[in-house]
Amino acid sequence: MAAGSPSSPASPSPTGPPRRVIVSHRLPLRASPDPTAPFGLSFTVDAGTVAYQLRSGLPPSTPILHVGTLPESAAAAFSDDLATYLLTTFSCLPVFLPPDLHRRFYHGFCKHYMWPLLHYLLPLTPSTLGGLPFDRALYHSFLSANRAFADRLTEVLAPDDDLVWIHDYHLLALPTFLRKRFPRARVGFFLHSPFPSSEIFRTIPVRDDLLRALLNADLVGFHTFDYARHFLSACSRLLGLDYQSKRGYIGIEYYGRTVTVKILPVGIDMGQLRSVVSAPETADLVRQVTETYKNQRLMVGVDDVDLFKGIGLKFLGMEQLLVEHPELRGRAVLVQIVNPARSEGRDVQEVQEEAGAISARVNATFGTPGYTPIVMINRPVSVHEKAAYYAAADCCVVSAVRDGLNRIPYIYTVCRQESDAPKRSVIVLSEFVGCSPSLSGAIRVNPWSVESVAEAMNSALVMSEAEQRLRHEKHYKYVSTHDVAYWARSFDQDLQRACKDHFSRRHWGIGFGMSFKVVALGPNFRRLSVEHIVPLFRKTDNRLILLDYDGTVMPESSIDKAPSGEVISVLNRLCEDPKNRVFIVSGRGKDELSKWFAPCEKLGIAAEHGYFTRWSRDSPWETCGLVADFDWKKTAEPVMSLYTEATDGSYIEHKESAIVWHHHEADPDFGSCQAKELLDHLESVLANEPVVVKRGQHIVEVNPQGISKGVVVERILSSMVRSGKPPDFVLCIGDDRSDEDMFESIVCPANNGVKLPPTSEVFACTVGKKPSMAKYYLDDTVDVIKMLQGLANAPSQQRPWPVQLRVTFESTA
Repeated sequence: MAAGSPSSPASPSPTGPPRRVIVSHRLPLRASPDPTAPFGLSFTVDAGTVAYQLRSGLPPSTPILHVGTLPESAAAAFSDDLATYLLTTFSCLPVFLPPDLHRRFYHGFCKHYMWPLLHYLLPLTPSTLGGLPFDRALYHSFLSANRAFADRLTEVLAPDDDLVWIHDYHLLALPTFLRKRFPRARVGFFLHSPFPSSEIFRTIPVRDDLLRALLNADLVGFHTFDYARHFLSACSRLLGLDYQSKRGYIGIEYYGRTVTVKILPVGIDMGQLRSVVSAPETADLVRQVTETYKNQRLMVGVDDVDLFKGIGLKFLGMEQLLVEHPELRGRAVLVQIVNPARSEGRDVQEVQEEAGAISARVNATFGTPGYTPIVMINRPVSVHEKAAYYAAADCCVVSAVRDGLNRIPYIYTVCRQESDAPKRSVIVLSEFVGCSPSLSGAIRVNPWSVESVAEAMNSALVMSEAEQRLRHEKHYKYVSTHDVAYWARSFDQDLQRACKDHFSRRHWGIGFGMSFKVVALGPNFRRLSVEHIVPLFRKTDNRLILLDYDGTVMPESSIDKAPSGEVISVLNRLCEDPKNRVFIVSGRGKDELSKWFAPCEKLGIAAEHGYFTRWSRDSPWETCGLVADFDWKKTAEPVMSLYTEATDGSYIEHKESAIVWHHHEADPDFGSCQAKELLDHLESVLANEPVVVKRGQHIVEVNPQGISKGVVVERILSSMVRSGKPPDFVLCIGDDRSDEDMFESIVCPANNGVKLPPTSEVFACTVGKKPSMAKYYLDDTVDVIKMLQGLANAPSQQRPWPVQLRVTFESTA
């Protein structure tokens, strides 16, 4: 098809900057019937859409391809010939959705389920508010529409070259479909609506699917920190994922990929707006509006017909203003421009009826011949006429109860600055609007408080000109420097930075359906197979096998933490071979491990991260040789007890050599916050003690200095080398941060003064595909047991040792 032909204007340049593929629900086009035009439709660019305006921030000569559905007026005319025409003429590639599918996708799932919920409206009373309860069939339509977008992109995408930028919640599932087909695709996603608190988001039955879809992007953008914070909280509470902030960037580690989170509100197109304001048509309209409302104080509001725009609350605020301030009757006017509704349903009709009823009541009560307090403009209004009202208005009022951004205050500020109007302005702004944090000079209000709205309107109207000028200058400085070009350029640069490691890693796809994800790992990181390791195992004479316990031979999810009969059996079989020295290296206490592994006579155990060690069941426990002074516990325990009392779900674990505070059963956010505070507190009070305070996965632990799994492995290796039996085969398997110390000790033994034979076979293996010091991985504990069984079943090719090795540790005191 022509849409995918290499010669089309939308194709990526082989030598120039990479192509940007901008994906949005609708193409940035307008269509109107025209019998003389090709296909009976006249197409023009819709320069008011963000998807088109962001071009101004991309590098010059950048090839750009827009992907989306046709304007509603042209949807029925879809054909391959039309697609080719739009691609050649506008660099727009249309996606065809059958009318019924589009209706169920957009008006069903998106506008009447996701849209209300993202704006904090739960579907409890659909008959009253228009919100629909979750409908699995509508969700499948949503997925089908997103899949259709992925199909269209597959025809034209050059995944190693193109940068894909997906816009808004309509296409939430698209990153998963793209990642499934192109594991190394460079994908950014920007959410233009609010992201609700995790308490709201978790009510979505497919919440995990939608979160994972966002995490299949490389960069996820939000307007405000609040929205990003809610997203991060949802990832933590629902998926157990933590984030890190490094050098100004927030990142979530997700199966070896770092998903970057960006916070930056969209600006306005300064060039386009200036051209509108400076047009003669606008100047004429400004004079008309000024003449119409001369000797009156004009306030303006511009809103879609939407449940969340708070038009009715704004009108109630105007009513309260005229009640409390009789001197403003006949002088204060609110002009409300009502944009057409973007969806269908009873909620839209009710908003129109409510606004009409309140304005009629206010006008009947306070209106006089020649004076109408609330003027509702319900007809189509051109950009020039809107600019005229902005330029003529003394104040702009935005009373939305929830809005992703709302660029109306930005537009108002520029219109006041660029027109012949006085260079001063006042904005009354709902604190629940995304642009509120960036407009610090606005009068912020709670729109639900009618009295507060009325008082804010009055403050705006009586404010001195000097203060109006100061507020205006502050806003204009921000708006003019943080325009849409600045936003697009910043997002584009961060997307390239987020994808810079794509080609230096290998990628695996795992999971099915919406659970699909990509694992990205280093080029030398590979799965450890029985077929690979057994031949090497057979050829060696002095083997060391080091095994972590929890998460390695015992699943983390298991309620009964005692080893199974299968684990005991395979460990005993390995220990029976005199060529093998097998150790369990765990953070658990020695009494617990002794009890569990009592059936394993020849098994070595390193307990409490190596503070206690024994080489077999009947040999005595040996300490690491450190001075046994635990007076520091008298200081640490009261501090931990204080945090335990204050943190529901936390508890203290006492070990002989350490003390641990656990918070995995506490609230994830509060527990993590308390752990950070506890870490700082303990480091402060124990600064002069010979201990190390460490934070692990849902724990804060205090250990004596010089204790770690890496240290105990070094001692085991040193002891074997000193005995004249240096290991020629080392296998170390673990799953968490503490095991990374073990991996480092065996991968780089020379760093610790340990010399292994140059022919030694060394295998550091982590459980799960994730970044690690280890060069190998196994998928889970089941794979670990299979690997150990494979080694236990492998017959030796060499004569066994005549004498069993028996060594002791040197004191490191």
